[in-house]
Amino acid sequence: MITGVFRVRAWVPVGIVSSLVYSFHRRRVALAEQQATDGQHPVDGRQLELKMVQVVFRHGARSPLKPLPQEEEEQVEWNPRLLEVPPQTQFDYSVTNLTGGPKPHSPYDSQYHETTLKGGIFAGQLTSVGMQQMFALGERLRKNYVEDIPFLSPAFNPQEVFVRSTNMNRNLESTRCLLAGLFQRQKEGPIVIHTDEASSEVLYPNYQNCQNLRQRFRGRKKAASLQPGISEDLQRVKEEMGFDRGDNVDFLILLDNMAAEQVHGLPSCPMLQRFTRLIEQRAVDTALYVLQVEDRESLQMAVGPFLHLLESNLLKAVDPATAPGKTRKLYLYAAHDVTLLPLLLTLGIFDHKWPPFAADLTMELYQHQESKEWFVQLYYHGEEQVPRGCPGRFCPLDQFLNAMSIYALSPEKYRTLCSQAQAIELGNGE
Repeated sequence: MITGVFRVRAWVPVGIVSSLVYSFHRRRVALAEQQATDGQHPVDGRQLELKMVQVVFRHGARSPLKPLPQEEEEQVEWNPRLLEVPPQTQFDYSVTNLTGGPKPHSPYDSQYHETTLKGGIFAGQLTSVGMQQMFALGERLRKNYVEDIPFLSPAFNPQEVFVRSTNMNRNLESTRCLLAGLFQRQKEGPIVIHTDEASSEVLYPNYQNCQNLRQRFRGRKKAASLQPGISEDLQRVKEEMGFDRGDNVDFLILLDNMAAEQVHGLPSCPMLQRFTRLIEQRAVDTALYVLQVEDRESLQMAVGPFLHLLESNLLKAVDPATAPGKTRKLYLYAAHDVTLLPLLLTLGIFDHKWPPFAADLTMELYQHQESKEWFVQLYYHGEEQVPRGCPGRFCPLDQFLNAMSIYALSPEKYRTLCSQAQAIELGNGE
């Protein structure tokens, strides 16, 4: 979803955590904060019990979303053999909307099917390489949460796992492959992947649903390619590759094609290979210019509703009033690069590299066995992270929630913020 543009009904009901419960929780984590910040009394990870895991991941490798404006003889051939399904990734599943009804229509898949690449593959299709990447991610999660510690059942159990994906075939199929690796194709109940209408999805920045965000990003995306440094480098790359100055090519499109070709070992354009590092760097620069980290409201509208969802899962898990069966041990969210990048920015752990295929952001919730305080630990791509506002890798939940609250948006606040642009337009008589 690199080149895509980065009725609010998308949130699963999460209940209301009373202020009394939350105040009680704050008192319980006070000791944990003191221990985490005092070098003489560090948090002992051996005393922590894993209670919940949330994983946000990008889909596996796919075909490009938009081909480069090259002559046909210069284009890479995307042979249908690249779509063969590895047998170990097969796993039956069904797809519903968020309330259990029929799977919604996917306008994005319809758009991708309008673009046929040289060789016959549609744009944005998950490939065998991508399926294997996701299976490998599932096996890593299995090692962490089934083999190393007996947290999850060895077979898929719908009472333990909640699965949600954006309504695009490559994400649904990526989720299938991850689950096949995680549970080795064993299940104790039906696998249901929940998804939402494109108009109200929160697992990516939803320009269709948020007019304020659309207005801000539309102008910035056009202006990004005109910025000093980005502009000169873009013109140099386009000239070296033989593109016309008027061709609608930016660093996001270049990165999308380059990454897809390289991960599949395809004979990429020599000039595209030559500029590999520059293209990724300038694609990141472009995204940062569009997102503008100092513009808190833009990040809020981009991923605030999703952060609110992750936050709500944490609060439900620690709330003693939560009824049994209302939480899961594992929450899986199949998203995109344009989801992960702003999420990493809001958490203060962005590494200035474009999120690769099958990248995952994992959020673990622990409880201390003696003091009963709660802690969060983050991983990105399997590597430990210390999020903004946290004293160390085991972050007291209260501090973690405070850091998230800067960007998290409830449905009501999201609607209000997204509608402000329309009010301004009406006020200006436009």
